[in-house]
Amino acid sequence: MSELLLDIKDLSIIYSTEDGVVRALNKANLQLHKGESLGLVGETGAGKTTLARGIMRLIPNPPGKITNGEIIYEGKDLLKLKDKEMRQLRGRKISMIFQDPMTSLNPVMTAGDQIREVILTHDPGLSKKEGRKKAEDMLEMVGINASRYDDYPHQFSGGMKQRVVIAIALACNPTLLIADEPTTALDVTIQAQVLEMIHDLKEKNNTAMLLITHDLGVVAQNCDRVAIIYAGEIVEYGTLRQVYKNILHPYTEGLFGSVPSLDTTSKRLNAIDGMMPDPTQLPKGCKFADRCKFAEKRCLENEPELIERADGHKVRCFRYEQEG
Repeated sequence: MSELLLDIKDLSIIYSTEDGVVRALNKANLQLHKGESLGLVGETGAGKTTLARGIMRLIPNPPGKITNGEIIYEGKDLLKLKDKEMRQLRGRKISMIFQDPMTSLNPVMTAGDQIREVILTHDPGLSKKEGRKKAEDMLEMVGINASRYDDYPHQFSGGMKQRVVIAIALACNPTLLIADEPTTALDVTIQAQVLEMIHDLKEKNNTAMLLITHDLGVVAQNCDRVAIIYAGEIVEYGTLRQVYKNILHPYTEGLFGSVPSLDTTSKRLNAIDGMMPDPTQLPKGCKFADRCKFAEKRCLENEPELIERADGHKVRCFRYEQEG
């Protein structure tokens, strides 16, 4: 096992709104090792992006607030760093590819200048000319001709915009890359190209990656470990083989069951019954109990802990408490 890079312990994040307090993340625990890829999977509203923004310390305050936990990165708790120290880490050590490339880029700056700005911010000793050369190299690295340095975002297609965003994120060779659904707005062929490029660049620079997605196929192709998140809680966590070959949590089972199969013919997909609970009124017991076919009385009254099995596979379910 490689050296531990990121250790998230009992992280909780809330948003105070007019409708009440949204408990977006509830004592989440995750670990990521150097050079490793971790897939974070869950449906819309499960807390995936909130977790990513929490790591970057980009939770808008107000209305958001980190109420509990630690985010240990290279031995330091990011939540205890001053704002200036955190700004120095962002981009240089920890970078994020945001969900929508259409809104991530500044429309009145050229693509090249946006990459150069990141480079010069974290390496002020470089001249503007040297910064431009490095930015041109980054464009080439993500498959865009350096001659397009002076083009504006509106002159690029969606896939090319995403490549520019990736070039910005990787400009300073970060040790941790957070990719928040990096291919959501792209068609299938461009998706494959972008994911392959991210994978190649990650391997080349030995960058650790937290890949946030709802696509189990994307995780299977790109990740070493998988974490399943539901209603702000990690409900299952393990290696790719453990989670895909030995599903433990009923929610994970439901996710895999809803994926269409080429081997069977059916007119309807197998959806998970019910809806995710309202984050302003989370139930007292297990958050998945109302939708679970195995639910017992205690599931409605008590909250299960995240149990680690002998092989390191973790699950939040009472059915496995004898093995913890």
